[in-house]
Amino acid sequence: MKRILLFVFTLFITTAMFAQTRASFINESFDGSEFPEGWTIAGSGSNSWSIEASTNAGGSPNELMLYYNPSFNGISRVVMNPVDLTGVDDVVVSFRHYLDNYSYSSIIGIATSSDGGTTWNTGWQQEYSMTGGAFINETITTPDMGKDNVLFCLFFEGDSYNITRWCFDDFDIFSQEELDLKVVSIDIPEIIPADETEIYFTVQNVGKTSINLFDVEVNVSGWDEPVVATIDQALVPFEKRQISFSNFSNVTLLANPQDSYYHISVEIVNVDGVADDDATNNKVEKNVFAAWGDTQRTTMIEHFTSSTCGPCVAVNYTMNQLTNANPGKYTYTKYQMSWPSPGDPYYTEEGNTRRKFYGCDAVPTVFFNGSYVSATIVQEMLDIENSAPAYVNIRGAFNVEGNTINVIADIMSYVKLENVSAYISVNEKVTTGNVGNNGETEFHHVMMKMLENADGNTISIEPGKYQRLEFSYDMSSTNVEEMSDLEVAIWVQNPNNKEVFNSKFAYENTEHRHPVRNLVETTSAKGTRTFSWDAPEQGTPTGYKVYVDGTLAAGNTTETSVSYDTGKQVVLVEVIALYEGGKTSVGVVEKFNKEDVNTTENEMTSNVSIYPNPAKDVVKISAIEGQASVVRIYNVMGMMVDEVEVNSDNMEINISDYTPGIYFFNVEGEVVKVIKN
Repeated sequence: MKRILLFVFTLFITTAMFAQTRASFINESFDGSEFPEGWTIAGSGSNSWSIEASTNAGGSPNELMLYYNPSFNGISRVVMNPVDLTGVDDVVVSFRHYLDNYSYSSIIGIATSSDGGTTWNTGWQQEYSMTGGAFINETITTPDMGKDNVLFCLFFEGDSYNITRWCFDDFDIFSQEELDLKVVSIDIPEIIPADETEIYFTVQNVGKTSINLFDVEVNVSGWDEPVVATIDQALVPFEKRQISFSNFSNVTLLANPQDSYYHISVEIVNVDGVADDDATNNKVEKNVFAAWGDTQRTTMIEHFTSSTCGPCVAVNYTMNQLTNANPGKYTYTKYQMSWPSPGDPYYTEEGNTRRKFYGCDAVPTVFFNGSYVSATIVQEMLDIENSAPAYVNIRGAFNVEGNTINVIADIMSYVKLENVSAYISVNEKVTTGNVGNNGETEFHHVMMKMLENADGNTISIEPGKYQRLEFSYDMSSTNVEEMSDLEVAIWVQNPNNKEVFNSKFAYENTEHRHPVRNLVETTSAKGTRTFSWDAPEQGTPTGYKVYVDGTLAAGNTTETSVSYDTGKQVVLVEVIALYEGGKTSVGVVEKFNKEDVNTTENEMTSNVSIYPNPAKDVVKISAIEGQASVVRIYNVMGMMVDEVEVNSDNMEINISDYTPGIYFFNVEGEVVKVIKN
């Protein structure tokens, strides 16, 4: 029998967590906006280091960044707080980094000092000349090991003009155990479709000795007991590996919302038959949510550029080629920057706000659904991103009256969103008045105004509901050249990790497409259920599209109700209003529980009899008409606790092991409530 998981839907976006109490001397992830207390800059480049809100190195915001300007040629050191290494012969240095290289090569390394920074002893260094990132794990030994007042530093050596930026995150300097396997992360996305899925996770051997096999325990809230499996895979020191094991593949996620999120834990039980030397990094926990549904993703492109930037010319050309070949497959906003001097004439402080949001400090730079991709993207990247499901649906429209633009946007979520940011950018499709000195004569998707402003609009939405944003703005104070040439980009973004949930261009120069109202279940007779709704408050739809648990129940009905045969106790129904020209509203989704629907006496006539009811040990099932083939038994949480094949229309089911309470017996679409004493 498959384990059926009932997931709850709060967008409590979380990262995998683990405690760390081994001998960890430095552990810094730059969560604050300022340099860690006690950290200093020594040597050259004192004004070139900063803490930025970016995630280029691969960690969570924020990160340490070395920028090429003000440029210097020499050694620059980020010096950390002193630590006591008494009795320590060597340490492991672990960190993430990402280099955006401009030309030639540069060196980074780790050094130590036990005389207050007068003498530095290099423990590790590496020369880099290519753009890219890496995760460093190195064991270092220097003459400073074993002393009681040791400084560590990260150093850069070279000409800073040869790089654009170098980003660093998640510094960990610790003593290494002999036998130590660490669970790094649970790798299932935080939001997943309501379907069968697989639990997979990453482990790393952070000990000194190789590992041949290990036992892992996986538990999910709602399971009767955890699953323990032996993983027969060898790992040498510092090796990472993602584990996907058949014992964890029989997990089905149902989109039946309850009152709390679902919890998954992965824990190393033993390594090579014994407990490893550090139990504090053996367990990772994560919250995962099955969505009420999903929708088509439209990639959001945010592009920082300038008409005074020479390299921007080629990137603008490439991006224009890409977007011209992919109509309807992207949303685009371009921010003109004030550098290189004298800067783009259409630079605005709102563009600068977005620059600071991302920690962007160079042009050309492109962010792709909130992720930094340097200068440009290619067709394969766009196709891959758009193929992923999105859990936020967006529809908007705008019209223009003189110099005033009127915008309405509806944002509907298939999961609970809390304190996320909705952005609305009014762009001009083509501009020619901001010509600079790089030779370009026209520019595309140029941001003119953000509504209400560039900080975005903080919203929270319950699953299946939508929130409306409405703005009117006089564009005469902006750089707009032609009011007839506007477009409106709308996107929803996590302000913490920068992830863009979805985006959409608004319908142009037209009225808003309003969604349906008052979606309800009106009858529930046997296996057939009827759902009805009211027409939108404004506008005249050409029809409606209806989904029941993700299955299309009506493709283009002109009625305001639909009947659908389902044997499930709890269903999710979505209705989308259709309009002329292929335009649609956002969907409206409701959860319906059969127990909550009032029906007449005739409607409750059942083909199935279950007795005694209440029962203690055994129930008998009689199918009045025909032969039943399967009985599925659910608890009040919607979790299937048993599935029994039936070979005749009269049989017994043993329920003595069930926990006392209410159960729902689904017999080929007929649902009967049974009380277990």
